[in-house]
Amino acid sequence: MRIAVLKFGGSSVANPEKIMRVAEKVVATKKKGYDVVVVVSAMGDTTDNLLSLARSINPNPHRRELDMLLSVGERISMSLLSMAIGRLGYDSISLTGSQSGIITNDSHNNARIIEIRPFRIQDELEKGKIVIVAGYQGVSYRKEITTLGRGGSDTTAVALAAALDAEYCEIYSDVDGVYSADPKVVDKAERIDHISYQSMQEYAEAGARVLNSQAVEFAKKKGIAIYCKSTFSDGGGTIVDKFLSQKSNNIIGVTYEEKIILLQKRFDSYKEVQVLFEILDAYKIVGKQIRFERDNSGYFLSLAFSDENIHDFGNFKTLISERFGNSVVIREDTGTVSLIGDGINHDYSNMRNVLDILNFNRVELIGVTTSSFRISAIIPSYQVKDTVRALHKFFIEERK
Repeated sequence: MRIAVLKFGGSSVANPEKIMRVAEKVVATKKKGYDVVVVVSAMGDTTDNLLSLARSINPNPHRRELDMLLSVGERISMSLLSMAIGRLGYDSISLTGSQSGIITNDSHNNARIIEIRPFRIQDELEKGKIVIVAGYQGVSYRKEITTLGRGGSDTTAVALAAALDAEYCEIYSDVDGVYSADPKVVDKAERIDHISYQSMQEYAEAGARVLNSQAVEFAKKKGIAIYCKSTFSDGGGTIVDKFLSQKSNNIIGVTYEEKIILLQKRFDSYKEVQVLFEILDAYKIVGKQIRFERDNSGYFLSLAFSDENIHDFGNFKTLISERFGNSVVIREDTGTVSLIGDGINHDYSNMRNVLDILNFNRVELIGVTTSSFRISAIIPSYQVKDTVRALHKFFIEERK
């Protein structure tokens, strides 16, 4: 069985005309002799609108009820696409995440896939049907509906490709691949033809919204190449696979998060540190960048986390204040700018250049974190986009 998995984002299925265009692409793949599995996101701004509706009722809705509501969006898309494919004369069936055998942990709004049992999908493919799966959702081991967080439909698609041993996985959106920066911020952003799993995962973690980080993780484990393409144009695209970049300067792109939360505290005892971590776990706050060290005066923790998927943040801050008083500093006016590349820190030249550019442009540097594929600077939110442009000009535009 030659299986192709195609994923279409919200902009690709935003209205009936676009859904028909997607149906034509799906049927064209079927005509090439593939068994086709399609994963769809919610139409256009449906998820954002549902979230706004929920918060108009309750500013801090219960996570379980929020999942029940948000999972509706993808069900609408999958049903309409199945109808469109039927109009073109082909048999298809739409399945929810739970019907597709997508098993997750019990973390509402930001669940992780722990197992795929694709028996129903395989049965329908053997009948010759095109299978359409609602992205972004699954079912926990407690039989609860869960959602996978931002970009979760990407994760659904790649996880299914891995479970079904698909020949390839294509991710369609309104852009024709992964770019060296957000084209809305940098006019001269360039499409990246080829990017490694490692760099793409760092790119996604650092704020790039073309592909989900957990999706790349699944692809890397199974060695599945991901093709990022545009729904609305032919050709182009970006390939994500195991091969490292051959670019001489090692820099692939610049990405950012305009708003992160920065929490900092000095502790007298290790027990206090544990108390803070327990509170963070209770509110399901996942750190993106953590600095933890011990010196003669005790322990110091600096934790940066995204403001996305944080619920009941007001009560969290109140609890922190009650437990630790004014000794915890919580900044909500910070962001990050990240430089991404294979072997970016093989020496200190890239770090030196980043610091020089920040200093020349009078950017307030709050902190820096690195990995083998990333250099991230924490800076004030209002300076983020100008810094992206400055770094992109130096590392991408002037190094061609």
